[in-house]
Amino acid sequence: MKYFFIAIFIVMTTLSSQAQTTLDTTKSKELKEVTIKAWQRRDITRLPDEQNSFLNSGKKNEVVNLAGTNANIAIKTGRQLFSKIPGVFVYDMDGSGNQLNISTRGLDPHRSWEFNIRQNGVIINSDMYGYPASHYSAPMESFDKIELIHGTGSLQYGAQFGGMSNYITRKPDSTKTFTFESVNTAGSYNLLSSYNAISGTYKKFSYYAYYYKRHSDGYRNNSQSDATAQYVQLNYQFNKNVSLKAELGRSKYLYHIPGPLNDSMFNMDPTMSTRSRNYFSPDIYVPSVVLNWRLSQQTKINITTSGVFGTRSSVQLDAFANVPDTINPLTGTYKNRQVDIDKFSSRTVEFRLLHQYNIGKLQSKLTTGFVYMNNDLQRQQLGKGTTGTDYDLTLVESGFGRDIHFKTSNIALFAENAFQINPRWTISPGIRLENGNSKMIGEIKYYTVNPLPTAIKHSFVLTGISSQYLLDNENTLYGGISQAYRPVIFKDIVPASTYEQIDKNLKDAFGYNAELGVRGKLFKRLQYDIGFFRIDYKNRLGTLILQDNTGQSYTYKTNIGNSRTNGIEMFVQYKFPVTNHLFAGLFTSTSYMDAKYTSGQVSTGSANKTISGNKIEAVPNWISRNGLDILYKGFSCTILYSYTSSTFSDPLNTVTPPLSGAKGFTPAYSIWDFNTSFRTRSFFTIRAGISNIFDKQYFTKRPTFYPGPGIWPSDGRNIYVTISIKI
Repeated sequence: MKYFFIAIFIVMTTLSSQAQTTLDTTKSKELKEVTIKAWQRRDITRLPDEQNSFLNSGKKNEVVNLAGTNANIAIKTGRQLFSKIPGVFVYDMDGSGNQLNISTRGLDPHRSWEFNIRQNGVIINSDMYGYPASHYSAPMESFDKIELIHGTGSLQYGAQFGGMSNYITRKPDSTKTFTFESVNTAGSYNLLSSYNAISGTYKKFSYYAYYYKRHSDGYRNNSQSDATAQYVQLNYQFNKNVSLKAELGRSKYLYHIPGPLNDSMFNMDPTMSTRSRNYFSPDIYVPSVVLNWRLSQQTKINITTSGVFGTRSSVQLDAFANVPDTINPLTGTYKNRQVDIDKFSSRTVEFRLLHQYNIGKLQSKLTTGFVYMNNDLQRQQLGKGTTGTDYDLTLVESGFGRDIHFKTSNIALFAENAFQINPRWTISPGIRLENGNSKMIGEIKYYTVNPLPTAIKHSFVLTGISSQYLLDNENTLYGGISQAYRPVIFKDIVPASTYEQIDKNLKDAFGYNAELGVRGKLFKRLQYDIGFFRIDYKNRLGTLILQDNTGQSYTYKTNIGNSRTNGIEMFVQYKFPVTNHLFAGLFTSTSYMDAKYTSGQVSTGSANKTISGNKIEAVPNWISRNGLDILYKGFSCTILYSYTSSTFSDPLNTVTPPLSGAKGFTPAYSIWDFNTSFRTRSFFTIRAGISNIFDKQYFTKRPTFYPGPGIWPSDGRNIYVTISIKI
């Protein structure tokens, strides 16, 4: 770490001493009359140095402008949405259009839970300390843009290794008192979706609301999904300095889970189903109230109170792919299914203050504040369900095998200051203090002898520093390093059986993010962002085989080792005119990751084996997305080629899969997509496309828990047409 700091300091100091000119950052250049051409439309941009009391200078970040992106937004095709952000790993496992599962820099993509996930700056992780996945699934049609800040910015908004992803809802129409918009899509597998929104402004009051509904039969047999979502936003501008915003979002979907496959099943027919009676359904509400108050020209505050409330329910026969779900000839019925219900009650208060001040003639900015969370996750699992075939949470025997609460109270204090050393160079040190406790209470019927961890303390002092140097008006050198941690969560401390014991001294994962890069524009048409990163991740969790005093073996869940990921991220885009009205653009978004365990050992089932030097599971060496954009007046299209290299599914780097398909090698895959859009200047837009043009049969990873160990095939070739009107 210290060498990274030294390198940053030497580079910045050298550049500063060599600078012979001074940038005028306080005055705007004289604007000349220009003609906005199609190729100048920006689909990928960067955040300003300060926005909504967040300081972004010196941090790697991207903004995806959805209106300028050719992608299938109806089913949230991740590789298309994030095609120009290098290193985004997309995990397909939850049915088309239901939820985005993404990660960056070799982290775990399950429900994007390595990110601090937000909607309009409001946290939507279901329970940051109990189960940090996001089950809230708003329609992509409702968003204007997606902001992504990588891990070095985590001190301001959370301690997550992955950083922050923020989905920004469309704004109310400021020119009319009433506007209506309808976005409707039809596509393969009987896809039908309809998004209908109203918005407007009247004097100091503005509003935005939508209703959404979607159905799809899915690519595989028994993979239907039905989704609905509602949202309302109310804004009141008291005066130029004070505004109040209230929001309420709700999403619900029911997914018919087709079950995992093993390798022979996948090779025979990836659309087959091993389960016809499994279902999953989250129903989530996200209310919030936000006060923005500018105290003076130099100082403003932001106060956000919010919550995540709702349930995550499933009923299924939970077994490996090679275990059939058949009718018992003696009873004439299926086996009883397992019913699991999570109940989320997460409350957050976030206070932020931004103050601008001068040191001599140079301006500096300080952001500080606190985040208080009070969460209660109730997990009811192993309920004995019916032998039926529909979605039914009825229990045939009272009570659950596990009925426990995981309660967390945590406060985090943070501060970051952007010091402007000179007009070109800014240094931003920061600190975050985390202090809280998570307590588990309740009953596990099968586990009455061995003690469980009943309390976990979260106490950290996290530090970091970032810096940027303006090479000129278009190009910037940036870098930073920031500590991060991931708390021990609910599933980590719950034993699967009486033969498993949990380390009462489990440690939260801890480490740091570091990055160094350069971004900007060259020759007016070449946009680029090229950087290097490292993630150091200590105290990874796993299981060992131990013996008690009698010689009886048991599995022991504990911290098993450390890992390190080094990588390169490169985005290059060149847009150029072909004729006066025809424009083209070429881009590549490519990352290389070398992710390995630096120490540790895990159980092979009968003994413990070292994993030092092994590859981290589900981390490809290469993720590369490359494309061609064509723009002609209101018409645009994108041809996208995506490549993801092979991965392993477990720390032992198992190659040959067992009969269940639960672990093993995941082959590399290449996908071609074509998307197009036509926009008029008035009220009409049409989108259409073909995803997976050559009908590639592939899967992205083999999960170890939900939705079940094994292979979950990704969608084959599919088409869609979207028609939008706005009046």
